[in-house]
Amino acid sequence: MAFELSIIVPTYNERDNIVPLFDAICHALTNINWELIFVDDDSPDGTNIVVKNLASQDHRVKCIHRLNRRGLSSACIEGIMASSSPLICVMDADFQHDEKLIPEMYAKILNEKLDVVVASRYFDIGSTGGLPKFRKTISRLATKISLISLNVNITDPMSGFFMIRRTFFEKVMYRVSGRGFKILLDLLMSSDQLVKTAELPYVMRSRKSGESKLDFIVVWDFLIMLLSKMIGEYLPYRFISFIAVGSSGLFVHMLALWSMHDVSNLNFTLSQSIATFVAMTTNYILNNFFTYHDLKRTGNLFWRGLLSFYLVCMIGAILNVSLATELYQRQLPWFLAGVFGALAGAIWNFTISSMFVWKNNRRK
Repeated sequence: MAFELSIIVPTYNERDNIVPLFDAICHALTNINWELIFVDDDSPDGTNIVVKNLASQDHRVKCIHRLNRRGLSSACIEGIMASSSPLICVMDADFQHDEKLIPEMYAKILNEKLDVVVASRYFDIGSTGGLPKFRKTISRLATKISLISLNVNITDPMSGFFMIRRTFFEKVMYRVSGRGFKILLDLLMSSDQLVKTAELPYVMRSRKSGESKLDFIVVWDFLIMLLSKMIGEYLPYRFISFIAVGSSGLFVHMLALWSMHDVSNLNFTLSQSIATFVAMTTNYILNNFFTYHDLKRTGNLFWRGLLSFYLVCMIGAILNVSLATELYQRQLPWFLAGVFGALAGAIWNFTISSMFVWKNNRRK
């Protein structure tokens, strides 16, 4: 018998939650033919081993063990692509999502012929439960920001607990960025047609085991993904992130140039060279942490990557200094000369670093 519902659960270090979640779903879904797909990002705690053992005992359980890949959104996409049901539910493994709501979501999406049903923390009697005050503030702020750019009347586009039709996913899957942790927002913003949605309230439960995945990288990915969608996805995600990092690098560059040229009275060419080296170093560090965090270099690889970054960007540095010096000698103010030189170098640096510095590097 074909499955009627596929439940996608992305995991990372959730081994203690796997069997209890399976048992809870068994109790909640007694009248639906379902499959449960865990997508594990090579958890060091052996989550995938627990899932595979469970799968050997029950044909409804599947394990996608991802190597050298990280990210909740991309994990959800892989899980959906590997599923076989006309309806897909996405939820977390940490028990913050109430599995008893799934049958109600299932009935609603079928009976009302909807594209998406969202389990909302902000609709009707829903709430964020015992979430810390800081997390509640961040969640509320992110929700308000995302609603500005959405043409969908829902209260919780940041929810990680929702159900969609496969036909809807197939319409938007080529436009989904797959970045960050907010796959629902990504899906909704990727649609060029009106999305038929509805919400059901749920009270967010306390995490049963494991640790929250929220960190500054998650916030960064959310903001860059949102920006990418708002400008029409004409620029690659990494390029937008690289430019955002480069903006801080430009500030570092100009601060160093001012310190060397105006304060220390060094000649302009030497000052521009030092400023370029300083900015190149900070750009590498920030891009390694943000833009290429999924390919992040650590330990000895960090220093080898830094050396590679210096080498492959050498032409960019020469272009930077040569252009800035030429413009300065043509009586352009030192500030503008420095800006144009840094921008020319930034374009070159992105192209070359994407091709050589982080390409084919993989994070374990």
